[in-house]
Amino acid sequence: MSQALRPQAIKTSTTGSSLADILERVLDKGIVIAGDITVSVGSVELLSIRIRLLVASVDKAKEIGINWWESDPYLSSRTQELLASNQQLLERVNLLERELAATKATGVIKKGVLGTPFFIWFYDLV
Repeated sequence: MSQALRPQAIKTSTTGSSLADILERVLDKGIVIAGDITVSVGSVELLSIRIRLLVASVDKAKEIGINWWESDPYLSSRTQELLASNQQLLERVNLLERELAATKATGVIKKGVLGTPFFIWFYDLV
């Protein structure tokens, strides 16, 4: 009977969550912080700021469909490769435009079947 009347000790957790544990949980689940700040004088609104902040891991962000950093050339490790590719394409377009201008100068454009243009070429035979 003495055991039934004896109060039991309250069980408490002695293992606290460290900052790393909390950060891991937040990044794993993701957290959204939203707020609006408005500065006004009287009834005239001078400034309105809407803040939307998402804190999540890269994996969680990809899971919810956010991956803007993959296509941003300033954040991509392939920036130099993309710039070189763009330069090559620009040079090719310029070359094609020059060739087209030269073709228009030496060829005659006529309307063909169904009104589509075609070129008649003039060659110098030597």
